[in-house]
Order: sequence, then structure tokens, then C-alpha cells
Amino acid sequence: MSTAVNAGGRLDRLPIAGFHYRLLGLIGAGMFLDAFEIYLQGGVLAALIASHWSTPAENANFISSTFAGMVVGAWLSGIYGDRYGRRFAYQVNLLVFGLAALAGAAAPSMSWLIAARFVMGIGLGAEIVVGYVMISEFVPPLSRGRWGATLATITNSALFVSALVGRTVIPDYGWRWMFVIVGIGALVVWVLRRKMPESPRWLEAKGRLAEAEAGIAAIERSVAPGGNLPTPAPAPAVRPHPSLMALFAPGMISRTIIGSIVLIAMNTAVYGFIAFMPTFMVKQGLSIVASLNYTTLMMFGGPVGAIIGLLLADRMGRKACIVWFSLIAVAVGAIYPQMRDPTLVTLTGFLLVTAVYVLVAIAWALYVPELFPTDIRMRGAGFCNTAGRMMTIVTPQILVPLFATGGVNAVVGVVGGLLLLQAVVVGLFGVETRRKPLEALAPAEDLAVSGMPRRADAAF
Repeated sequence: MSTAVNAGGRLDRLPIAGFHYRLLGLIGAGMFLDAFEIYLQGGVLAALIASHWSTPAENANFISSTFAGMVVGAWLSGIYGDRYGRRFAYQVNLLVFGLAALAGAAAPSMSWLIAARFVMGIGLGAEIVVGYVMISEFVPPLSRGRWGATLATITNSALFVSALVGRTVIPDYGWRWMFVIVGIGALVVWVLRRKMPESPRWLEAKGRLAEAEAGIAAIERSVAPGGNLPTPAPAPAVRPHPSLMALFAPGMISRTIIGSIVLIAMNTAVYGFIAFMPTFMVKQGLSIVASLNYTTLMMFGGPVGAIIGLLLADRMGRKACIVWFSLIAVAVGAIYPQMRDPTLVTLTGFLLVTAVYVLVAIAWALYVPELFPTDIRMRGAGFCNTAGRMMTIVTPQILVPLFATGGVNAVVGVVGGLLLLQAVVVGLFGVETRRKPLEALAPAEDLAVSGMPRRADAAF
């Protein structure tokens, strides 16, 4: 990779300024709406069951169609985000899920709603891939963990907000207004994001040096109008990766496997269990209002967990956080099904959601994008997200009958097993990425082209 621009070194030496906050706001707004649209399905599906507009089997098809679309979106965003740019992919996916949400609000039948949900899923699957990659490419390494976790906090606050809005809107106004709210919000953010800058790292990796220089120079003028900036560190030369097969090359394949396992575990925990909580409660005899009341309190663990991740990401490190909170989630998950008192159910549910969302903030938002070099970062994150989404296509079809035969115990057992696998794999084979420039995180085989010494932590 040419170092004529040294976009990575120049971005990494910048002080945090208004530019970074504006960028966070633009990315965070889209990510919040993405998460809001995903999480609204819990309250909406419970309402559809209560009103007899759908059946449990149709609800499972609704969720599966969501994840089928998200598989397509995650895959396409990886390919087109690396080919045409982060900004291009970001704007397209936001427009897709915004318009499809409005179509879902007008659904005359459950079949229509399921079809519209597939299209929503395409945009939703792409948004989460691009957002976490983009913030990682602009923020200096010493604070990348805090900023990535902050973005996750903004995103995952939608878990609580969607539950709260659903509790307010659905009983009095109906489920359709949930889709109207998110559809209009997405179109507003799409307009606001039209002037969002392209990643100079990506421009340089694609050989578009003049554009990369112009972009980084504009950012430097915005951050430091007087031009008083420290000398950037030289960027290491990294072997280019011309095709998708680079994800399976020596030194990279282990990272691809680790990232895929992490996102399979995270997708199953979030969308296979947490999203089903309201429906589980309705099927156990609670009213729709009672179900939404309890789950709203539990879902407050989403933003709480993300805030804990924000505080720990640059202190404990990514690996330690992933291992410890995976084990905590497994332990709390084993206790949760044994609770019968509503207060204890709510408390343990809150603790379980909190532990899972610490992992979402650190493993999903930070760790997976950091594993891959710039020229294939979108493809790497997209591939791992695709693996996770493919798992969630079949998860509802497995968990619904599993719940019918074995109850919450059986469902939690499956999720806990995946989280335990995640803890073991990351603990034994993962690379630590805390406080390191993205370019320096390339596998040793790629850095060897520049004559740099092999690093002990680059073996994986």
C-alpha cells in the first residue's frame, strides 16, 4: 500500500475535536434507527399474537425473513463497501430500510409484512457492518475503544427505547406506527448524512491518492485550523488483498473464523433469545401489557451494558472483556429460567441483557472490524456478519419448537453453549487490539513485506 498520503498515521495523530463528534452523531443516528427497527419486532410480534393477526409460526417466518435479508445486506455491504466506499454503502442501506419500513406499516396481511421485512433486513444488515467499520477508521487508537463503545451505547440504547416506545404506542395506537416512526426517521437521517466524508484510509487503500489527500487535509483544517499538529507516525507497508479469498489466506483465516464464531454467538444471543422475550412471556400466560412492562425494564440492560463496555474497552482490553462477560452471561443465563417471582425474573433478565450488551459493545462493535486490514475490512466484517445472520435465519425455527418442548431452560442452554464457545476461542486464539493503530494490527505475514519484525501477538 502506498504511503504517499499516510492517511492512517495522519488520522491517528489528530486530537479529538468537533469533527469526530459530528461524525459520531451522523453514524450513531443511523445505527440507532437500525437497532430500533430490529428491536421493535419483540413488541410488534407479541401484539400480533395477542390480536390473532399472526401465529407463532408466522412470527418465526417474520424473524427468519428479517435475518435472511440481513444476510444479503451484510454480504453486499462488505463487497460494495470495499469496492465503492463506506459512504456509498451507508447511504444506500439507510434508504432501503427506511422505505421498506413505511411499506411494512401499510401491510394488508402478514404475508405482505413478512415480504417487506425481508427488504428491511437488507438495509439493516448493511448498516451495522458499515457503521462500526467507519468509526474505527477515523478515531485515533488510544481512544478507539471508547468511541466504538460509545457508538454501541447509542445503538443499543434503542433496545430500551424501542421497548419503551412500544409500551407507549402499541397498546393505544397499534403496531403499524412503530414502522412509521422508524421509516420517517431513517429518511431524515439520510438527508443529513449526504455530506458525510469518505474514509481517507479507504481512498488511499484503493489508490485514489488525490482524493485521500484532499479528504485528510480538510479534516486536519477542521480539527486544527492553525496547522499545529504532531508529526504522524510512518505507516507500515501492508500486502494488498485483491480478492475475497484473502480472508482465507494464512494468517487471516484464523481471524475470519474467530470473527465468525463471535458474531454467530452474538446474533443468537440478541436475536434468538432477547428479541423473543416478550413473546415467551405472552405464551406463558402474561398479558401483552404485562409482558411489555417486564421486558422494558429488562431491556434497560442494553444501554447499561454498552456503557460498561465503554468504560472497560480501553482498560481491560478486548480479549479479557469478551472472555469474562461471556462467562458472566453463561452463569446468569443458567439462573434466569429458575426464577418464578416477577421481581427476580426482571432482575436476572436485566443482568443477562447487560452482560450480553457489554459483549455487543466490545466484541461486535470493536473487535471484529479491528481484525481485518483496511482494503478488506468491510469484506471481513461483512463475511463474519453474514455467518452470524445465517445462523439467525434458522434460529427462530429451532427455538420456537425448542421452547414448546423444553421451555426457557432449553433456549438459554443453546445460547449459553455458544457464549462459552466464544469465550474459549477468543481466550485461546484471539489477538489483542487495544490501543494499536489499525495498520499495525495486520497479520505478521502481511507486515513481512515491509521488513517489519514478526510480533508475538500477530500470530493469529
